[in-house]
Amino acid sequence: MTPPPSGPVCAGASQFASYPTFSSYVRARGPVLLRTARSLTANPCDAEDLLQTALAKTFVAWERIEDHRALDGYVRRALLNTRTSQWRKRKVDEFACEELPEPAGLPEPDPAERQVLHDAMWRAVMKLPERQRQMVVLRYYEDLSEAQTAEVLGVSVGTVKSAVSRALGKLREDPELTPVR
Repeated sequence: MTPPPSGPVCAGASQFASYPTFSSYVRARGPVLLRTARSLTANPCDAEDLLQTALAKTFVAWERIEDHRALDGYVRRALLNTRTSQWRKRKVDEFACEELPEPAGLPEPDPAERQVLHDAMWRAVMKLPERQRQMVVLRYYEDLSEAQTAEVLGVSVGTVKSAVSRALGKLREDPELTPVR
């Protein structure tokens, strides 16, 4: 009988050693399997739970697994299957309904305050240069799209975008609107 080869040829063989007990397998391969579980979930605590579930499934099947050199593959498959099952069973918190529920506790805004805001906004819009004012009125008061605004004014969509952007910047800086914000 020839002795087993020594050196680097045998180095990988210990990786596939037969594990006499389930606990020795978990001690030896647990950290590697946990890294695999962490790659399947975003939360480290969920990864630990996922690995624990997969190891419980492996423990139940321990006696039926014939080739203990393939245990890592078995546990990885259990991890994937468990994660897929969790994903499919995830709780859905949103449901489609005919009518949207309205919050009951929101008070109606004071009509006088709304009018003050409306007047302040209109005075700020009137301070804009004519071209910018036209574009802001068409976009936000008339509710036209950028393309429709460009068509009405006979300019490109890019011109509308840049002019409206500059106009909104001026409105944000308007001192009369500062207390409103």
